[in-house]
Amino acid sequence: MRGETIARNYASALFALALRDDQVEAYGNALDQVVAVIDQEPGFRLFLDTPRVSLTEKKEVLQRVLGAHLPAHVLNFLLLSLDKRRQRLFPAFAEAYQGLVDAHLGRTHVSVQVARPLVKDELDEVAVELSRILQKEAIPHVRVRPELIGGIIFRSGDTIFDGSVRRRLQRMRRQLMTTDVSTDQG
Repeated sequence: MRGETIARNYASALFALALRDDQVEAYGNALDQVVAVIDQEPGFRLFLDTPRVSLTEKKEVLQRVLGAHLPAHVLNFLLLSLDKRRQRLFPAFAEAYQGLVDAHLGRTHVSVQVARPLVKDELDEVAVELSRILQKEAIPHVRVRPELIGGIIFRSGDTIFDGSVRRRLQRMRRQLMTTDVSTDQG
């Protein structure tokens, strides 16, 4: 839990700079690029994490490798994070920062489960309808689950809507099981 709080605080500080510089999305993209390098290059992660490499060397490599590709404030943010030995939190910083960007831009990420893959037009229609319902720009993250049979399930924060055929069949089954058969004979 402590890591999440630290990540949120660091991300908030960078977000304030990004707002001031009118670079909200650019800073987020830069953080995402750094995290992508860390994810794709396990050796880079090891380099950042190992105590055998001096802080000075780590900072020099970051400046040399990433300096030309990142906004100055983002690079300084990463260097400061190294000073504070927070390099393991780089992915958490990016995630917390993206949450701030989404809130600022009125976006929400929605988990969507469907029985079959959606074509582009269907996905666009789902995004529009979810945006209307949630009164925010919805960014659907679709997962195909054939056991749903049909329909859709979506989740945004604490809001869950289950409009799957499987759920409807389960509800119908419960209703049939609770119906008193003796009252129907007459």
